[in-house]
Amino acid sequence: MAAGALWGLVAALETHRGRDRAVRALSYGCQLAGAALPGPGGLPGGLLAASAQLSSCRTALRLFDDLAMLRHSCSYGLGPEGEDALVRGLSVLSNVANQLYYPCEHLAWAADVGIVRAASQRWWARSTALWGCALLLGILRSLRILFQLRRKLRQHKCSPSPQRQQKLRAQVKAELLSILMDTADLCNAIHWLPPGFLWAGRFPPWLVGLLGTISSLIGIYQASRGANSEAA
Repeated sequence: MAAGALWGLVAALETHRGRDRAVRALSYGCQLAGAALPGPGGLPGGLLAASAQLSSCRTALRLFDDLAMLRHSCSYGLGPEGEDALVRGLSVLSNVANQLYYPCEHLAWAADVGIVRAASQRWWARSTALWGCALLLGILRSLRILFQLRRKLRQHKCSPSPQRQQKLRAQVKAELLSILMDTADLCNAIHWLPPGFLWAGRFPPWLVGLLGTISSLIGIYQASRGANSEAA
């Protein structure tokens, strides 16, 4: 079992998405630990510096994500015909927000490094706002799916098929985790917006690290569950 888990970890780290999840968790974990430890220098300062560098690494790697996002958006299109209309609409809007997020972030990055002349803070704010919109749409989509799943569970309460009920409960759990993950990220996204909007700029570094760590661990858990389901 230990060998299987090790090889599963190796296989995940060999993929772009798997490596990004690991770097994300490590970045937020370093921020949480660095902000929680006393003292600005020494180990706490080093952990915060490592967190910043890992975050910059992820930003650079996202320069290549536009086409992958475009392929996903095109493959989904307006959604399958049998899917709920509200779920389809929310998914399409979320795809649009995610698609626009990438060029905005690329322009902000290019302005920061001096490739283009632009006010990088404006583009960072726009990319963060688009990310927040995509997260909010994802939460609404999950709530809608959760409502449908609970209705199906009530309909199948007297059903003689325990496998069907178990599958529905697993889907409910997955949607609840998605809501928790997206909510944690949305809290951070609002914090990174320009001051004056809700709690923008008011979170202490340890809280940002905690929310990001929670979101990252949920993402890793969901990815591992998905991989196990495919293997089964």
